[in-house]
Amino acid sequence: MKKVLVLHGPNLNRLGRREPDVYGRETLEDVNGRIQKRAMEMGVQVDFYQSNHEGALIDCIHDAEDFYDAIIINPGALTHYSYALRDALASVSVPAIEVHISNIHQRESFRHTSVIAPVTRGQIVGLGTAGYEWALAALPTVLAWEKEE
Repeated sequence: MKKVLVLHGPNLNRLGRREPDVYGRETLEDVNGRIQKRAMEMGVQVDFYQSNHEGALIDCIHDAEDFYDAIIINPGALTHYSYALRDALASVSVPAIEVHISNIHQRESFRHTSVIAPVTRGQIVGLGTAGYEWALAALPTVLAWEKEE
């Protein structure tokens, strides 16, 4: 069975409360529940981790190499300046897809650049929390997963 790690970066634990006009009213638990349901339909095991601490996310990425087939990551604000997070993703053989709830390219100019994107297989932005499910659904195609018997 394929295994996917979903990483949520800083402030994503505040979903449902933080700027609902930008990020919606769903909580992180709601989002994870929808991802879990879709993963079960696909026959994929999914684990979740959220941290407001860059080093904890980096440690999780390093550890993922031995346990996961893919990473779906919303790095939050770290997207725009964390070369350490970028280097962590580049240092492992686990492919990643970057997700953002809002369209970072339509927001403040400092959000337009992702230092993470160049080391991911793709980026999904501006589709709300459904972007996580789109990333999960894209993994078999993006990674050319063979169906396990």
